[in-house]
Amino acid sequence: MAGKKVLIVYAHQEPKSFNGSLLKIAVEELTKQGCSVTVSDLYAMQFEPRATRNDIVGHLHNSEAFNYAVETWEAFKRGGLSKDLVEEQKKVQEADLLIFQFPLFWFNMPAILKGWMDRVLVRGFAYDSSKVYDSGLLQNKLSLFSFTTGGSKEKYAIRGDIRYLLWPMQHGIMHFCGVKVLEPHICYAPENVSEDKRKEMLTAWTQRLKTLWKEEPIDCSPEWYFK
Repeated sequence: MAGKKVLIVYAHQEPKSFNGSLLKIAVEELTKQGCSVTVSDLYAMQFEPRATRNDIVGHLHNSEAFNYAVETWEAFKRGGLSKDLVEEQKKVQEADLLIFQFPLFWFNMPAILKGWMDRVLVRGFAYDSSKVYDSGLLQNKLSLFSFTTGGSKEKYAIRGDIRYLLWPMQHGIMHFCGVKVLEPHICYAPENVSEDKRKEMLTAWTQRLKTLWKEEPIDCSPEWYFK
């Protein structure tokens, strides 16, 4: 939709990968719609995933015992977070839609993307003690987790619903911060299917993006994840 701003946080090492193709399609299609698209390519940026004292510029709130959550909260309030965090927070603040594009690693997002979540979405910026979930500080934003798997859809169905894996990502992070969550976009085992099937997956992503702004967010409740 024209005028909308989109931030794609991309976590894959290889531009020629299937994830890279999904990213390219999203950038092209959303730009074609008139959206302003920004990409945080975490590997290309050599984004630091570790939450350390280096995230705080200047003095510590308590130099005797380091508490990352407390220190980043205090630093945010006084404008003392590191430059890379401030830049990412600005991108998030300006975005109407956050898309996370990544391969599923060990039933979770890659460490570099989890590190982005840990470091960027600090208290005071994304949430506060009494401002969480529907009252989170990042209200009026949409999010979408788009990812690939190594296993087939049938294997995930046998071993347990893949929605269970989305609970900590979608509910525990996005919904906690007040962000509304769209249905995830999952491409199952692209490395293990035919070229025609991969093309179908890419076409399906293109088609979904065309009507993305008309979608309603999911019901972020335990029933959605564990029914």
